[in-house]
Amino acid sequence: MKIAIIGSGNVGGALAKQWIKAGHTVLIGANLPLSEKNLKLATQIGEDRFSSIEHAVKQSEVILIATPPAVIFEIIDQIGDVSNKIIIDATNSVLKGPEPYKTVYHVLDDKTKAEVVKCFNSTGFENMLNPVYDGQGIDMFMAGDSEKAKSVAKTLALDAGFGACIDFGKSDKVELLEKFALSWINLAILQGHGRDMAFKVVRR
Repeated sequence: MKIAIIGSGNVGGALAKQWIKAGHTVLIGANLPLSEKNLKLATQIGEDRFSSIEHAVKQSEVILIATPPAVIFEIIDQIGDVSNKIIIDATNSVLKGPEPYKTVYHVLDDKTKAEVVKCFNSTGFENMLNPVYDGQGIDMFMAGDSEKAKSVAKTLALDAGFGACIDFGKSDKVELLEKFALSWINLAILQGHGRDMAFKVVRR
């Protein structure tokens, strides 16, 4: 797949590396000239993978949003026409959302004609770089109304090494999935269990 990543911090950078490793074509949409953070990632994946946000989106079928929620309105102004493209919302608005919307997913669903899915928001970037525990891939989770977008998110989760990508439900479960992410943050960071922990659904 041709994937544009907007937001090249820990999560965006980790998924870029995993998807490049899996054989996908990845472009990082960034403001030019590149920031120090982007230059650091460029030394790891190649500076030729960086371009303007508009160009990266135009060249891609799938767009991952991994930015602070509040900047989503600026991003929408830059991405241009995304009709029928897949947008994966990997943000979390549990601390500060894109007012007056509840989440970035809801902004994208309202202001674009893209197929939108919430995914890659429920665990730390360390687990995205290495989602395997004791030989088993941990689980990723997704929510949204577009079955097409969910199918793509599931494929990309498996390509990144996750064991499964479990459907949380439709758009009414997007906020629940963000609260699930807060549960990981609570256990891993606030309760001091450490970031090398993850969720996996087990069945009898």
